[in-house]
Amino acid sequence: MGLLRYSGRRVVQAVPVLLGVVAITFTLINAAPGNPVEIMLGPSPNQAAVETLKAKYGLNQPLHVRFWKYLVNLVQLDMGRSIYYDAPVTTKIAQRLPQTLLLMVSSFAFAIATAVPLGVISAKRRNKPTDHVTRIVSLVGVSTPSFWIGLVLIILFSYNLGVLPATNLIMPWAHPSTVSGASTRLGVLYVAGAHLLLPMLSLGTLQMAAITRIERSSMLEVLSDDYVRLARAYGVTERTILRKHAFRNAQLPVITIIGLQLTTAIGGAVLTETVFEINGMGRLIVSSISRQDFPVVMGTTFVFALVFVVGVIITDISYAYIDPRVSYGDQE
Repeated sequence: MGLLRYSGRRVVQAVPVLLGVVAITFTLINAAPGNPVEIMLGPSPNQAAVETLKAKYGLNQPLHVRFWKYLVNLVQLDMGRSIYYDAPVTTKIAQRLPQTLLLMVSSFAFAIATAVPLGVISAKRRNKPTDHVTRIVSLVGVSTPSFWIGLVLIILFSYNLGVLPATNLIMPWAHPSTVSGASTRLGVLYVAGAHLLLPMLSLGTLQMAAITRIERSSMLEVLSDDYVRLARAYGVTERTILRKHAFRNAQLPVITIIGLQLTTAIGGAVLTETVFEINGMGRLIVSSISRQDFPVVMGTTFVFALVFVVGVIITDISYAYIDPRVSYGDQE
């Protein structure tokens, strides 16, 4: 029950955060120069057509009235209608969100699967060649932008070697008839994996490097604690100490950094999708900003904020499994 109450409080606390994101985004968008209707109709539009489009999308109403109506509609999961696409924003997001989520989830899976073992091995072999190599790789990883990594991967594996595709993204659940070069479900998975590999490495390298550094530092701190020294004094093997005593206790800072890396992943997804020409949320928000498609910019920003808030809540709740000392406010 304590965990349920804590989860409920965190969800309630997320509401003002999301409301603040909506308010700030709405204010900034409407303060930007230009007019989306005039962009659609050209430099010298017919005034009657301008007024008609403004009335259609509610742009002729006062700012506070439009904001209130947007909030009311948002509660009903109605994010308005795209000015450029002339389609519901929820429809455009539903079309683009799976690509972005697949990219982010796969990049995090790659980062965690590689960073945790590297961090543990680096801590176990402190100041040895393996540790030095891991630290250098981590330093380079956190210092290199994801779009630059993506360009290098494209040049190396697509243009020079020609072994991996450089653009687009195939969804693993796509029907074989819609995927070129795939006649079976297994073929679809192979093609999807080939298209996903380069953008996944591009976006996941930064997360992998950051998590590796935290994993190594946390493991070194735990391995220097008194109870670990006592276990060594009793003759417990290093393998047992790592597996049963040190590893789990060292994961709390790692979970924290994984939650914080969501912001980096969201921002990196925008650049990665642009580099690899993936039709996801990143490219949608970039193109909508240039077209001043206000409803789409509002909708995509809200969804990104929602993904981040949900990720942070899941991270906080995960503390209970890793650290039983967390009481979630039940004991003062």
